[in-house]
Amino acid sequence: MRFLGKLTEKYPFLKIIGNRYILVIIFFAVWMIFIDNYSLYFEHPVLDKEINELEENKTYYIQEIKKDSTSIKQLKNPDQTEKYAREKYYMKRENEDIYIIEFEEDVPEEETTNKSL
Repeated sequence: MRFLGKLTEKYPFLKIIGNRYILVIIFFAVWMIFIDNYSLYFEHPVLDKEINELEENKTYYIQEIKKDSTSIKQLKNPDQTEKYAREKYYMKRENEDIYIIEFEEDVPEEETTNKSL
């Protein structure tokens, strides 16, 4: 006890730290910051990274929705619908022939290796 008395006389802040309520508060703070499953120090950076990824996905999908809505507006026009069907699905009118020309640089590499075998 004398040793503790000498220390508290020399360093008065030890009296405050020696209080059991303060010790419980310090223990609780250390527990919440470092040891808990959802600790502030370890888990929150991971969650912040996930939030950033989700926000990037949100902006990407908003841009895609804008592109799709403009293409839907264009497809309401019959001429645009015909153009889209001809380009995408190779549809044709009666008595009309379609020739598809593919260049080697446009064909994916997997298809060229399969054809050479």
